[in-house]
Amino acid sequence: MLNLRGLPELTWLEIKIFLREPMGAIGTIFIPVLTFLILGRLGVGRVAAASQSVGALFGAGGVPVLVSLLIANNAVLSLVTIISIYREGGILKRLRATPLRPQTILSAHVIVKLLLTAVTMSLMILAGKRYYSAGPEVPLFSFAIALLIATWSILSIGFIVASIVPTARFAQPVGALVLYPMIGLSGLFVPLTVLPPGLRAVASVLPMTYAVSLLQGIWRGEGWIAHTGDVVGLVVAFLLCTAISARVFRWE
Repeated sequence: MLNLRGLPELTWLEIKIFLREPMGAIGTIFIPVLTFLILGRLGVGRVAAASQSVGALFGAGGVPVLVSLLIANNAVLSLVTIISIYREGGILKRLRATPLRPQTILSAHVIVKLLLTAVTMSLMILAGKRYYSAGPEVPLFSFAIALLIATWSILSIGFIVASIVPTARFAQPVGALVLYPMIGLSGLFVPLTVLPPGLRAVASVLPMTYAVSLLQGIWRGEGWIAHTGDVVGLVVAFLLCTAISARVFRWE
């Protein structure tokens, strides 16, 4: 059994450290919500009618799914940056010398990012009701749970990135270089069936692909049973990335 003694205290400490930096809160919480509101204010229905490709994005909950992926990516980029800063500043080394176990230290960061994801998602739903009506048929609670599962899985990629970036200066650029192409191959903009076989094979092993499928399906009101494969894919991606990061993660 994992020894997570001190996890609540460390999690609360990390939340307070995060909120001390206003730009972090703005980038992680308010920018995705603002993006969602701008798209809604522009009138996504009129834009979607003008172009078939744009219509594919804005149909079937494309805007909420896109913004949800931005929320998840922001959480990962924030995680990568913080871990890199902590390592470069010797904080990770000092934390590891305390009675806190390594899994406790890393779990605290994951919990903070999941909590911030939940807050951002809640604000997006509340603020977006005026401009982007979800309709009573959309299971918003299930959609929020799906986003947390997707974020939890994608965060594991962040630990790998945080392990290989040489300094904090390169954390966000390298993280963005890894994460954002995944959105392009996820099936959100272009159906996977029209991709070349090689890119389809790559997309089939990316957690972002399963995240998009899960989020779109839940938004359309499909049951969780229909997306068991997506959940399994996200769990497998998490376990695989966690196993890799456990071998390559550097504390100093």
